[in-house]
Amino acid sequence: MTNLTQAAILSEPERPAASPRRKGISRKMRSSIFASYLLLILLALVYIYPFLISVAGSFKTDADSTANPLALIPQTWSFAAYERLFTDVPLPRWAMNSTIITLIVTLGRVFFDSLAGYALSRLQFRGRNLIFAGVIAVMAVPGVVLLIPRFLILKELGLYDSYGGMIIPLIIDAAGIFIMKQFFESIPISVEEAARIDGAGVFRTFWTIVLPMARPAVVTLVILSFQGSWNEFSHFIVSRSDPDLNTLTTGVAGLVSGQLGSGNQFPIVLASAMLMTIPVAVVFFIFQKRLMNTTEGAEKG
Repeated sequence: MTNLTQAAILSEPERPAASPRRKGISRKMRSSIFASYLLLILLALVYIYPFLISVAGSFKTDADSTANPLALIPQTWSFAAYERLFTDVPLPRWAMNSTIITLIVTLGRVFFDSLAGYALSRLQFRGRNLIFAGVIAVMAVPGVVLLIPRFLILKELGLYDSYGGMIIPLIIDAAGIFIMKQFFESIPISVEEAARIDGAGVFRTFWTIVLPMARPAVVTLVILSFQGSWNEFSHFIVSRSDPDLNTLTTGVAGLVSGQLGSGNQFPIVLASAMLMTIPVAVVFFIFQKRLMNTTEGAEKG
């Protein structure tokens, strides 16, 4: 060993040894993290397991689904349930009704909820705070309480057993108004003042300036409206009785109590439920990035 090497070794500062307490804390933290992940995995399995049972059950035979309802792997793989959905059940008719209603309700909610939210956020008029308090109060009322009054109103207006009766009561949503109002309030007023100086009116300012800036809130409203109207059940029970107006939710519910539900025909019910989830899942995965980015497009003042 040369003198220079010895000098370098001697000049290197001695590293303090890790104290037993520090090692203990690190090990404790690792154990805590491992336990947290284990708990999350267990919770995820608890929530996912029923969905996996539904997927597996849709590919079972009637006898297999009755004998082994909780098995995740069918004894005999069968696509008979999916074939019966297009031969024994008017699934295309139900899907068409659900699609028409969901698209109109979603577009209507985006337009009218945005208008209402903008008015409550920006326009100064008497009773504005009282109206907003009413919107909040409606959100606190359980939906089941409104079913009978809704049925009576539809009968009086002659909208029972019609697309109008199924669509109009859903086309405005208190939660959507609340979401849009809160987001519009985060947009600086100076943006609108500049538009008005350029000669834009109230509606033009809302439609061309403010609404595009509220794109994250609009996307959130689109997803919630699509999911809510696609899965709506109780309103469609009280607003129609014509089988031709069945939606996917009411039609699938009828499978359990109708002729197909006379036996243990779980696979066809589970298969229809699986097909029902596809559109909602597609919409969510398309818009999830914009849904998460809740601050895009709005300048915070």
